[in-house]
Amino acid sequence: MIEREGKLIAKVIPGAKGETLTPEIIKTVKQSASVITDEWLGYNSLKRVYDHSFAKHNEGEYVNGKIYTNTIEGFLSLLKRGIIGIRHFTTCEHLQKYVDEFAFRYNPRERAQQMRVKTLFRNMENRMTYKELIYG
Repeated sequence: MIEREGKLIAKVIPGAKGETLTPEIIKTVKQSASVITDEWLGYNSLKRVYDHSFAKHNEGEYVNGKIYTNTIEGFLSLLKRGIIGIRHFTTCEHLQKYVDEFAFRYNPRERAQQMRVKTLFRNMENRMTYKELIYG
């Protein structure tokens, strides 16, 4: 989920059905927000809670005024390329850690590099060894 001109929140969830998606969205997004998605059926119940619009990708519509999903699709593209190009492979067990890493990189994208490095150092509170990562 990403706010236009704002913060990205990325979370691995166990499926793409409405029963799985909707509770996660409701936990994260204020009810006063307008939500824009593609036309995936898993998002159908959002109209009960939000002002919900969607881009009709199946009809070749990717932008209709302010209705588009390019921002989140751009992040997902970076995440996928990062996993394939840098990590080459990931498992479900560690996927959230990779998602967190790329969200951490994405969120301060407008800040100067020096500020991003300072943010990194401020957030380095826990050291995880390879053994802890692999064996818990």
